[in-house]
Amino acid sequence: MAKIIALGAYFYQALIAFGLLIIVAHWLAPVDYAAYSLFISLSQFGAIAAFEWVRFSCMRFYPGQTAESEAAERRTIVAEAAACALFCLVAAAISIAFGVTPLVALVGGLVAVAQGCSDLHLTMLRFRQDFRAFSVLQGSRATILAAGTLLGALTSPTFLSTVTGLLGGYAVYALLAALLSRRPGPRPATPLDMARVKKHLVYGSVSAGAATASMFAPLALKAIFTSALGPSGAAGALLALDLLQRPFVLIVSALQAIQYPEIVAAHDKAADTPALRRQLGQYYALLTSFALMMAAGIFAVLQPATWLVISPDLQAGFLATAPYVIILSLARVLTQIMLPTPLHLKQRLTAIFTLAAIDCALLNLGALAGGFLVARTDAALMAGGALGAILAALIGLRLMAALAFDFSWPPVLFAAAGLTVTIFAFVFSYQSAFVATAAGIIIGGGFCLLALDRLRLGMRASDA
Repeated sequence: MAKIIALGAYFYQALIAFGLLIIVAHWLAPVDYAAYSLFISLSQFGAIAAFEWVRFSCMRFYPGQTAESEAAERRTIVAEAAACALFCLVAAAISIAFGVTPLVALVGGLVAVAQGCSDLHLTMLRFRQDFRAFSVLQGSRATILAAGTLLGALTSPTFLSTVTGLLGGYAVYALLAALLSRRPGPRPATPLDMARVKKHLVYGSVSAGAATASMFAPLALKAIFTSALGPSGAAGALLALDLLQRPFVLIVSALQAIQYPEIVAAHDKAADTPALRRQLGQYYALLTSFALMMAAGIFAVLQPATWLVISPDLQAGFLATAPYVIILSLARVLTQIMLPTPLHLKQRLTAIFTLAAIDCALLNLGALAGGFLVARTDAALMAGGALGAILAALIGLRLMAALAFDFSWPPVLFAAAGLTVTIFAFVFSYQSAFVATAAGIIIGGGFCLLALDRLRLGMRASDA
């Protein structure tokens, strides 16, 4: 039940984030929205670059087997987080030399610190199995940050006011997190162990480098669009990237957060056994099926949803690039989260980073090739990026052979059929929007229900 509640918190966060982007895109002018989008990407990139190695170490070593090990890991993680926060603020100060205004640099640095620290704190709660506090804080963070952002945009519909409201939301959330996550009783006093810090640094740095490369990929893609089309011309494509990547990352990350700890425990207990191969196959089928169903669901409602919720000024650019963003997001979420699983289990750190670097390079080289070889339009640039993401995913599929697994095909095939139907429905929706959309929802939804049923039967069989 606790895991189901935690999964619900992820879905709630996704819903809030989706609604927030829609409202902000309506309230801000295209130039201000483009600046807001780049600011969010840069602050996320800074948080990942600074804090992700600590979070990966937390996922691998925290809390340990005893109260003493938990205290030692917590002491180490807190010290590492403080050092990372200082690094973020120094980087923000350095950015002033490259033309960033001092106020924007300060807000950006503080937002990056707040995001990195809050993500790390939520990870500690999840791996400590404190799902109640995790669920409350995960949902509260989404609500408070959305409220702060909207309050800033409502006060003054400008980029700076909006991101200042976001920073205020982080301040309120920090107070709430400090109150709700307090634990009664004394905690063991533990000195900082530099050997433990070194262990964290060695393990976490390569995984964090891969995460940084993955985060840098869409940031570079946004820079390509902005430089090629200008802030106003790129606004629709940037909104598509902001809106349509997020659901994929959240659903697959949520499923991974619930299932992955059991995979790690099974692998560490007895690697390469029939039971582990079946468990891995079910895990891969679960992530792949839900990613395909997410793509099918977005395609099914893309046309009417664009008319209803996207600002008229951005609809043309959004619809021109959205189909390619969906395919790009589907390929990248599997490349980032599912495909490196055997590499993480076997701790093949070089291969983990190499795959992330290949994904980043092919995504952006594909976009540049689309602009130079086809046309300098938003659709051509995004189509090239989607092709690059697919090529990177194909390379990642080869790396999955590092650990044997028994893949469960039926749910994936049903989900892929649902996606195919909704793609055709979207293509024909330009001729008969209502009929094609209804057909896509009904027929594609039917295939997705069959995929869910096969997943249910597979999980029941594995539990028996």
